[in-house]
Amino acid sequence: MQRHTAAPPRHAAPARHRVNQSEPDADFPRALMLTTLGAVLPGLTFLAAGRRLLGGLIATCALAVVGAGLWLGTSGKRVALHAAVNPATLLKIGVGVLVLALLWIVVVATGYRLVRPRSLSGGQRVTGALVVCVLCLAGGTPALAGARYAFVQRDLITSVFSSDTRSATVPKVVNKADPWRSQPRVNLLLLGSDAGAGRVGARTDSVILASIDTKTGNTILFSLPRSLERLPFPPGPLRDVYPNGFRAPGNEGEQLLNAVYGTVPALHPHILGPTDNLGADVLKLGVGEALGLKVDYYLMINLEGFAQLVNSLGGVTVNVNEWVAIGGATDGHHLPDNYLSPGQNQHLSGVNALWFARGRFGTTDYARMKRQRCVIKAIIDTADPVKVLTRYQQLAKATKSLVRTDIPQPLLEAFVDLSMRVKGGSSRSVVFDDTVIHAADPDYDLIRRKVREAFAAPAATPTPGTPTSTSITPPSITPTPGNAAGSAPLKVPGQAEALTTSCAYDPVAAQRALDQGKPPTKRR
Repeated sequence: MQRHTAAPPRHAAPARHRVNQSEPDADFPRALMLTTLGAVLPGLTFLAAGRRLLGGLIATCALAVVGAGLWLGTSGKRVALHAAVNPATLLKIGVGVLVLALLWIVVVATGYRLVRPRSLSGGQRVTGALVVCVLCLAGGTPALAGARYAFVQRDLITSVFSSDTRSATVPKVVNKADPWRSQPRVNLLLLGSDAGAGRVGARTDSVILASIDTKTGNTILFSLPRSLERLPFPPGPLRDVYPNGFRAPGNEGEQLLNAVYGTVPALHPHILGPTDNLGADVLKLGVGEALGLKVDYYLMINLEGFAQLVNSLGGVTVNVNEWVAIGGATDGHHLPDNYLSPGQNQHLSGVNALWFARGRFGTTDYARMKRQRCVIKAIIDTADPVKVLTRYQQLAKATKSLVRTDIPQPLLEAFVDLSMRVKGGSSRSVVFDDTVIHAADPDYDLIRRKVREAFAAPAATPTPGTPTSTSITPPSITPTPGNAAGSAPLKVPGQAEALTTSCAYDPVAAQRALDQGKPPTKRR
């Protein structure tokens, strides 16, 4: 009798699916390995399980997301920075990241179910569940943090920058797509307020106007002393009240520039009509009249905010040519807690950078003004936009109450582009110190002439290998008594000077200060 071999079942499962019918001990480690690799390379577990179409689609989408991220961090940096200041885009990014995180978790969990053996022991089930949970947490946690950062950044932008600014001085933007098309320069008033814990009111001890060329980013900083008197105003209600410049009832300290911000709103709260910050509007009009310019916007940061800003950048590097007091009072009765010692390329934390910018014990307002400009230069040199963006979240919440500005929210993308030009442009400064004017009786015609001369002087184009904050080179001066060879060249009063020159290390001055020894400090 002839024997026949039985034919295999017609509906037998394809070989690629038999992994799920194998013995548990044989395929469980492989399943864990494929799941882990699939978390790093989404779609891999689907391909291993024979789901080629779905696996290929998932892998393609994952590569597209990674490619977009790499592009945004490199050649697409401008797009990323625009997104970082656009509330609507930030909301979409936050929601999108959450959706991607959820999809990624689904891919990891589903992939494991496809490649795991059908028969598992109790211990293997627990182990597999733990591995999937760990992988989901490892990928989902950063995504959740990224979404949170997007929402925090959006909250910061909407809190600090208004979409409907009320101001008597903000210019009307005609072309929002290209706001600088017919505007050769943007004049931004930088104010440093002494508001903070333990202080009543606010005084603007730092008043610097940054005039920025909108095409090149070349910037000139005009520094006015806090002790400047008789601040003039343009024709209008302020001049009607102060026809001979700012004068306020009270002692001599109430007549100074740093008192304008608080005094005028207190005495004349409705003088300019509806406005979100009357003190800043008054200063914009007054400083603009003093310099012969139209001030477009202001940015004010108080002392606490400045220290946090520097810390968010990881500190700044400056040259210290004298002993700079940390603490102390100018009345001479309260000694400093300590001093920053003279030295080259000193890396300062936020608190020390703050005292470098405002320390005045044993020195003058003008020396402090110079150091303030050097801190601005250090921030320009340090603040790569992407670096600021990645570190900004640590102070975003606090910044809402520490920074005020009238820069409209719709102009933020244009300001991002402008900031990138400033980073690559030249920086010069004009300081109106006691070599140029007498602060108690300033010659405002002279001030305006010096401003015009600064604009007329050409700025050097940065070349490869040189710092971006370079500019015109001051004329060389033969050493004379008081200008020892090797020290910084004498400055021509009122002339625009490169920040790299005015902030350079002066070894003669630094050594002289070291030879004199550390000044006295408060007793511990």
